[in-house]
Amino acid sequence: MYSHIMVGANDIDASKKFYDAVLGALGYEPGFFDDKGRVFYMDKRGIFSITKPIDGQPAGPGNGSTIGFAAADPAQADAWHAAGLANGGTTCEDPPGVREGATGKLYLAYLRDPSGNKICALHRVA
Repeated sequence: MYSHIMVGANDIDASKKFYDAVLGALGYEPGFFDDKGRVFYMDKRGIFSITKPIDGQPAGPGNGSTIGFAAADPAQADAWHAAGLANGGTTCEDPPGVREGATGKLYLAYLRDPSGNKICALHRVA
């Protein structure tokens, strides 16, 4: 459904370190810089990228926004969460764990990246 997701970052190097760690925990290669200073993480399913806002204003998190990354299992979601905390992220929401809702049981782990964007690792529990 999605071709790409791009989030704003105030400190590209700090954000790259953070996303290299959390996405690395999910099996992705480190991001690469393009000639405009943006960082891209790519695979055959889509693109995730970070950039300084093109309007020159500070980056800020979207109120009510969350970007979710698929985790293969709860252990991978926990590794993702730990990697984020060790690389400039902050925990938010409840601690990582199972939550039940209208779509069934989900294992969720939430973080805020160095620019305050809210992200999540999600594993659907069978």
